[in-house]
Amino acid sequence: MGSDTESATPRPGVPVRGSTSGRPVMAALDLLGRRWALRILWELHQSPAGFRELQRRCERMSSSVLSTRLGELTEARLLALHDDAYRLTPLGEDLVEALSPLTAWSARWAGETGGEVAAG
Repeated sequence: MGSDTESATPRPGVPVRGSTSGRPVMAALDLLGRRWALRILWELHQSPAGFRELQRRCERMSSSVLSTRLGELTEARLLALHDDAYRLTPLGEDLVEALSPLTAWSARWAGETGGEVAAG
């Protein structure tokens, strides 16, 4: 389950980890639950980046994991490679925007549980 030998890129209509229904939300949660996937999307939301720059921004994650995640996120049409830099697609930008309420909720949750709220 959290390994880097996970099955093919999750997609709607196909059974995924934790669900045999193929419901789109379950495929999205499988994809986004993979190690480093959300961090890559967050970094590319800040600005486009090439492979090495993205690896540096992601605290030097291994090149094999980065390569795998970039492939999955590209196949899922959330990002694309243009002029040697990965960028979010309109669908990827929509996803980041859809996560905004979760960001707000998590800040509230941190406040109510006495957790620290980090900037950014």
